[in-house]
Amino acid sequence: QVQLVESGGGLVQAGESLRLSCAASGSIFSINAMGWYRQAAGKQRELVATITSGGSTNYANSVKGRFTISRDNAKNTVYLQMNSLKPEDTAVYYCNEKQGVVNYWGQGTQVTVSS
Repeated sequence: QVQLVESGGGLVQAGESLRLSCAASGSIFSINAMGWYRQAAGKQRELVATITSGGSTNYANSVKGRFTISRDNAKNTVYLQMNSLKPEDTAVYYCNEKQGVVNYWGQGTQVTVSS
């Protein structure tokens, strides 16, 4: 049974940084693509960043140059380093693990950026 547990969210001021972590269990982590998504109040869930098993990354245009996704296969953990945070980054951030056509989700962690 796949489990994804996010941590690291919180309340920060604009311009500050946060690092989110997602610890995975119950899967062969190293072979699966991982990602971070977010959902702001009243909006649909959107992709933030993804990383393949080989380390290739992809980012939403809105976070390029500010956010960095990385993974540590030895720790079964994926990270999202978020710098220069903006109020519009406020959302619940979800970790995603993709096994073929099956998607697994964490419970989410709240990130709130005040102006």
